[in-house]
Amino acid sequence: RRPPVYAIFEDSGTQIKASAGDVIDIDRRDAAEGDTLTFDRVLAVGDASKGEPATIGMPYVSGATVQAEVMREVKGDKLDVVKFKRRKGYRVKTGHRQPYLRVKITGISS
Repeated sequence: RRPPVYAIFEDSGTQIKASAGDVIDIDRRDAAEGDTLTFDRVLAVGDASKGEPATIGMPYVSGATVQAEVMREVKGDKLDVVKFKRRKGYRVKTGHRQPYLRVKITGISS
């Protein structure tokens, strides 16, 4: 079971829903293993156990933060990029693996 308190926060243009203890992958940045990151662009904070509606910011919830601890750098799944033109003998295949930073959510404060 997930902890009842959750937050939806914004990071690098993506919206992420997380609870304390969750392990998520975010866009890579300059941070060493064991560092603490603080996300202050929190869009919503809710508590699923109370059955009350979530606190929604306009655009952000004032004073709310999400703390996370950096675990390690990881690479995403491999993407194959294939270019092909028929009847021309043109074929190009390249690959890409996006670098991510794996973090563990340690706390949500509102």
